[in-house]
Amino acid sequence: MEEKRLTDEKYYYTITYGCQMNENDTERINGQLEDLGYKPAENMEDADIVIMNTCSVRQNAEEKVYGKIGEIKKLKDKNPRMLLGIAGCMAQENKGKLIERMPIIDFVIGPYHIHDLKDIISRENARGGHIVKTERNPHSVRDYSELRSVRKSRVFAWIPIMQGCNKFCTYCIVPYVRGREISRTIDDICREIKGLAETGYKEITLLGQNVNSYGLDFRNGTNFGDLIRAIDKIDGIERVRYMTSHPRDMTFDMIDAMAASPKVVRHMHLPVQHGSNEMLKQMNRGYTIEHFKELVNYVRQKMPDVALTTDLITGFPGETEEMHQETIKLLKEVRFDSAYTFIYSPRTGTPAARMENQIDDETKHRRLQELMDTQNEISLELNREMEGKNYEIIIEGPSKQDPNHWFGRTSTNKMILFPYEEGIKVGDTRMAKVDTAQTWVLKGELL
Repeated sequence: MEEKRLTDEKYYYTITYGCQMNENDTERINGQLEDLGYKPAENMEDADIVIMNTCSVRQNAEEKVYGKIGEIKKLKDKNPRMLLGIAGCMAQENKGKLIERMPIIDFVIGPYHIHDLKDIISRENARGGHIVKTERNPHSVRDYSELRSVRKSRVFAWIPIMQGCNKFCTYCIVPYVRGREISRTIDDICREIKGLAETGYKEITLLGQNVNSYGLDFRNGTNFGDLIRAIDKIDGIERVRYMTSHPRDMTFDMIDAMAASPKVVRHMHLPVQHGSNEMLKQMNRGYTIEHFKELVNYVRQKMPDVALTTDLITGFPGETEEMHQETIKLLKEVRFDSAYTFIYSPRTGTPAARMENQIDDETKHRRLQELMDTQNEISLELNREMEGKNYEIIIEGPSKQDPNHWFGRTSTNKMILFPYEEGIKVGDTRMAKVDTAQTWVLKGELL
């Protein structure tokens, strides 16, 4: 540490909790820090500034943040000049209360104020004190491309296309912390993607709380299908992914645009959340199971090779055993490639947290296990159908468990693990043969 002080070098360390939107925000936070002359620190202990980009979707995410702040307090005791900033959804939700609870925090910024980060840090270094900036600034969303990003990858990139959500699902805190839906212009998004293509990026993921409502705030007919058609004209990008879709706003025209695109992947994540119409109504999801199945049938008609994944919530207030069985029935009927299953977690300030007939933890965990058991069996069956077949993958790098094995993903987002071969590198597009299927991963070899 003393050696760094002598050279006047400044170091930053960022920690991210939550979704891909937060991951992308952190990349832009890192860009602002490097513009100020900070360099990335390998360890939090070596940092002059630590910024935690937080999530408030689930209670355990907030608990992790408070635990980490406790660790940082010990570091600040040793190095009083260290700055600590809290960003993201938890910062937006709790505002100045975070500093009241944890006075070691120097500044708090919501998702709309990444643009202000350089000014805030300069003020902190000059005068100290506490700064809280959480008021919403819709203008900032439409100028994302002006912010420098320090991206984790030189091949894969996240592209936010919008901010916020207008749906107000009764269990969800996002509209309260991310605000109303605000879309970036197609020109702005394409400008950023063209820049990435020119520097060698091969795959992008379009990000939004609900990408299917992209453009509705323009009130001129612009929609997600128009964006897809515009991105198709950009040379260099091989794959376009997107997350997350919402059945309420998805249209057949959007599905047509994705099916016709040579770049859009054959993977669709379409959160259904529950198999009971009564539960969907209580969740304020805005569609029925019948409508959801209609969308799924059309998607599979237009993209027969598509892999469908979904989200499920179990233990929502008022969920009966019969309703739970409706979800299991849906899994067996639709046969998703995988499903991300969650136990309902009450979030203060949401309507569901005030609902009667809350479900006990034991029942929640039993139902969760039953959903997982059902889905895992289906996932394994679908993966086994891939054995002996060849697929194009983009190589992502070595496995965390075994550096002698690398992996890549198919267009359908299936991970294929294979023995390392001399000369391969991250970003290579190769053909791979699947030898053995497991529930979550496929094992094979490069061709």
